[in-house]
Amino acid sequence: MSGDGQGRLFLKAFLVAVTGYVLLYGGIQWRRSRLGPWRVEFTQNDNGRAMLRIDQPRLGITNQQVVFNVAATPVNTAAMTFEDPRPLPFEVPYGQCIFMDTTFLPGSVTLRLFGHTVEMLPRTLIIDKQEYPWRAKAAVNVGQ
Repeated sequence: MSGDGQGRLFLKAFLVAVTGYVLLYGGIQWRRSRLGPWRVEFTQNDNGRAMLRIDQPRLGITNQQVVFNVAATPVNTAAMTFEDPRPLPFEVPYGQCIFMDTTFLPGSVTLRLFGHTVEMLPRTLIIDKQEYPWRAKAAVNVGQ
């Protein structure tokens, strides 16, 4: 095989490898992010109690509420999306985020708020090691 033939063979192999890499990388990135992140609104209910409003529309989770038996300090409503990795723990309104795995969104997020642990997993909501099914427009009362 001449040097010219080897060059063409190398170029073809290189182009196949680059094309395969781009397609696989794009596919993995699409699968990783297709469901989107958790959206959490830190707010208060009508009685002035601290409350989380959790949404993950692609999983059908909308307006799941977690109400704490703690008066919310005057706080403006703050919303966060848990999408990009950050050094842990980090501050969130009412407490800290102590675990976040966003490899495949929505991933798993664990918050420590008012001495309680709130874990958001795609299959269930866990509060203080007790599981609660995701229910739209439903409230879970904590500390009562």
